[in-house]
Amino acid sequence: MTETTPHQDHVLIFDTTLRDGEQSPGATMTLEEKLQIAALLDEMGVDIIEAGFPIASEGDFEAVSAIARQAQNAVVCGLARANFKDIDRCWEAVKHARRPRIHTFIGTSPSHRAIPNLDMDQMAERIHDTVTHARNLCDNVQWSPMDATRTEHDYLCRVIEIAIKAGATTINIPDTVGYTAPRESAALIGMLRARVPGADEVVFATHCHNDLGMATANSLAAVEAGARQIECTINGLGERAGNTALEEVVMAMRVRNDILPYATSIDTRKIMQASRLVATVSGFPVQFNKAIVGKNAFAHESGIHQDGMLKDAQTFEIMRPEDVGLNATSLVMGKHSGRAALRSKLQELGYKLGDNQLNDVFVRFKELADRKKEVYDDDLVALMQDTDTNAANDRIQVRRLRVVCGTEGPQTAELTLAIDGHEQSVHATGDGPVDAAFNAVKALVPHEAQLQLYQVHAVTEGTDAQATVSVRMEENGKIVTGQSADTDTVVASAKAYVNALNKLLVRRLKSAPDAASA
Repeated sequence: MTETTPHQDHVLIFDTTLRDGEQSPGATMTLEEKLQIAALLDEMGVDIIEAGFPIASEGDFEAVSAIARQAQNAVVCGLARANFKDIDRCWEAVKHARRPRIHTFIGTSPSHRAIPNLDMDQMAERIHDTVTHARNLCDNVQWSPMDATRTEHDYLCRVIEIAIKAGATTINIPDTVGYTAPRESAALIGMLRARVPGADEVVFATHCHNDLGMATANSLAAVEAGARQIECTINGLGERAGNTALEEVVMAMRVRNDILPYATSIDTRKIMQASRLVATVSGFPVQFNKAIVGKNAFAHESGIHQDGMLKDAQTFEIMRPEDVGLNATSLVMGKHSGRAALRSKLQELGYKLGDNQLNDVFVRFKELADRKKEVYDDDLVALMQDTDTNAANDRIQVRRLRVVCGTEGPQTAELTLAIDGHEQSVHATGDGPVDAAFNAVKALVPHEAQLQLYQVHAVTEGTDAQATVSVRMEENGKIVTGQSADTDTVVASAKAYVNALNKLLVRRLKSAPDAASA
């Protein structure tokens, strides 16, 4: 048994936000952003952090290696395909960790066996050789039969037995395409634990995708059947419909401990902070009705619900907002609020700022307070997200923007950008002020990226509310997202567009093999 073997009633949380989550189209993260997320995951009690896919690119290798050196408590894991080169590269990245892990995988279902063109015996031999190689390097080895839920049961039992005998200490069962259902998920784990020799000597893990909306249910069903590690991501981030959401499985086991008598090491009071950070870094806003972390998760509008809440919060709330890091109160800030009050409020919201960063944010807060009569918690969250996504070291920065719009067109935009430190200006027209602003950006930064998505959300109510704008762009198969917030929707739009372009410049420098979704 390894040091990450849980007690019978303890479930390990394996977070793959930085690996599987980053594979979401457009969810590119910088090294600094990955380190920031990893530090928070480590602090909040995540047991295993899957930091990336080291062979994918030099950037991924550097990120995994840096996270391995940084982590204080969590196991740091890297992903590797079933070949020696991948495994060696993975070990080079994770070996600096206090507690390293190699996670190697191969697709075992009929359709996945056809990809490397291996028959059953050839694949079994490769599994034996590669898991053995990984175990010779590291005493903590996880093995995954990708697309396990569509693999023949007899063959799945055979290869899992081989992996265990070769030295795997964790066996992960991926529902790679989100195909299974709760009853089937539980039955599969139960069957494997009953039939595979040595199953009682390893930890079984579950890795579910949400294509049919059942990832959380499938993961919890697997736990009831004996799995003791859940693979998940913050906000359910991940390819296609996403992965199991960390906040959902953790809070489900906490709230319904009467029927799910399992525990985790997660400090749930940091859930909202993690959710906001990942949403900001990935550019994927959290849907309003998302369980646990959505804006409406603790909102009550109907008269009956409001009346019940006033009399007893438990009438319509099964958990307290503060349990996940939401403030019970929402004190209003304004233009007369000082640095100490701002620092205190931001700490309540989960942001820890140094003096220099606080000074920068305070200037922006005062500018916002001059434009808005009242600054609410959501305004401050948007302000911090905008500060993070429009960094001072970005190659392209919006300096000035002036638009003319109305019933008589064409609408015009006068824009000044700082590009690699040099200011350039242009005048452009368009079908509306946002189109004109985007055309102006494109005139100064020529590109072939196509705008796939443009969304505007009001942060709070009122005509002076900040707008959070999200854009998604695609260029040669590379997808990036950008976000920004401002009381001027057109300014927020231009900044979001530029934010996406900055990410696109980073993506152009990255070259990676096809990443797997094990």
